[in-house]
Amino acid sequence: MLTHLDAQGRATMVDVTDKPPTTREAVAEARVRMLPATLQMIVAGGHPKGDVFAVARIAGIQAAKKTSDLIPLCHPLMLTSVKVELEPCGEDGVRIQARCKLAGQTGVEMEALTAASVAALTLYDMCKAVDRGMLIESVRLLQKSGGASGDFRAP
Repeated sequence: MLTHLDAQGRATMVDVTDKPPTTREAVAEARVRMLPATLQMIVAGGHPKGDVFAVARIAGIQAAKKTSDLIPLCHPLMLTSVKVELEPCGEDGVRIQARCKLAGQTGVEMEALTAASVAALTLYDMCKAVDRGMLIESVRLLQKSGGASGDFRAP
């Protein structure tokens, strides 16, 4: 059942008024592939714009907090924790992992996915002058817990 459609098939925001608040957490990831020289520059701290990972981390955190402004039917949430981690992966990649948490009436999957996506886009933006061929891939939900639908862990 698609929860964002009413009986007539019209888009609607899900009513969570009567749902009890529970602890909810979601973890999402994105991966960015680039030239090995681009990754070396980032890791060595040699980018003229500064610490690429720090800027992408902040962008991801801000994005999680603004998810309801970007995704039309998302509820505005009072997130209690947002963590965005970036780490080199092999010689040509960066793995971004975003973790969002709250005690509330609806899940935080979209916030985690938005955080990971925007962190990846920020990494691209900061490095596009040296590597326009970067590839953002594998944006996905890794796990979620809490709520009526129970827990999920990606295979």
